[in-house]
Amino acid sequence: MADHEDGGLVGPERRDLRLDLVRGIGQWMVFLDHVPYDVVSWLTLRNYGFSDAAEFFVFISGYTAGFVYAPAMRHGQFLAVAKRLFKRVWQLYIAHIFLFLVFIAQIARAARRSDNPMYGDEYNIFLFLEHPDVMIGQALLLKFKPVDLDVLPLYIVLVLMLPIILFGMARRPNWCLIGSAIFLALSRRYDWNLPSFPGGNWYFNPFCWQFLFVIGVWCGFGQGAQIAKLIRSRAVLIAALAWIAFSFGIVMTWHFPVKTPDWLIHIIYPLDKSDLDMFRLLHFLALAVVFVRLVPQDWPHLKSPYFRPIILVGQNSLPIFCLGVFLSFAAHWFLAQVNGDVFAQVLVSFGGMLAMVVVAWLLNKFKELPDHFAPPETAQPSTA
Repeated sequence: MADHEDGGLVGPERRDLRLDLVRGIGQWMVFLDHVPYDVVSWLTLRNYGFSDAAEFFVFISGYTAGFVYAPAMRHGQFLAVAKRLFKRVWQLYIAHIFLFLVFIAQIARAARRSDNPMYGDEYNIFLFLEHPDVMIGQALLLKFKPVDLDVLPLYIVLVLMLPIILFGMARRPNWCLIGSAIFLALSRRYDWNLPSFPGGNWYFNPFCWQFLFVIGVWCGFGQGAQIAKLIRSRAVLIAALAWIAFSFGIVMTWHFPVKTPDWLIHIIYPLDKSDLDMFRLLHFLALAVVFVRLVPQDWPHLKSPYFRPIILVGQNSLPIFCLGVFLSFAAHWFLAQVNGDVFAQVLVSFGGMLAMVVVAWLLNKFKELPDHFAPPETAQPSTA
């Protein structure tokens, strides 16, 4: 979800603008997908394949972490890396709690002003409004999460795991990846997950989603070079395109009355997003293979002004994600008040996307401001 800052732990690095581009597109998709009954959300990935923006965020976050911290880990700076990561966990936790409180206030205010309790039920905060003393404690423990606020807690847990993952990657990267796959299999077999309140488990099971995160770390550590030749082979490309086409065909049956054979239904369903269904994972990996083939790291269009707004959004992932959560509810509330037609949906959707670009541009300008200032020159004492 969020970028990892090196904090002086690594040397000069070349930023891969492809990651920022995909992350920016993902931010737009998350915003659109969280606006119910929005015609513009038909542009997002989830309508055309098994996976969606969640897989891209988790993989890119792992890849970035591996890329940033690999040099420090190879030079034995484990404690410095762990300190930096625990500080990052704290920052993410504070961001989540702040987002949680403001989001709750936003929904409660909308419900009161419109005299419509639907918002409390729809966003799973009705119990919070009834028993705020209990629910605040559960929210601080990350057990209670309103709808649309499941991603940051997942990322907090993944970054909390990261020192151990990086320790393993620095010594036995392939065995670390295999161990992660075994952990995924055991989690799915024995239903390991973290508890939610008042019941159930986390929507994004971190014990399963860690596998995609570790794949990203493994690639960011430079291990992707081991399979670079395989990824660029014609056979793998054909297999990836075939899986993407198969996924598209199945998803189209969700939107149109097309009969799916019973034997195929038994194989595919349920597509379990919570536990990182293998059909979703394979679809993401197929998309990644095609993307790497079509968009090399030195692709000149990455520096074109047309992609610059999307890249800016991707470079400010955490604050823009928080902004997108607020904008998605505001868009939902506005469309419900005006019984929004297609024109209103398009206006609100592109208005929200533009707002994300403007805020990302302002954040970049703020980053360019100097962090230090020169002290004023000491006045020289006058001589008589």
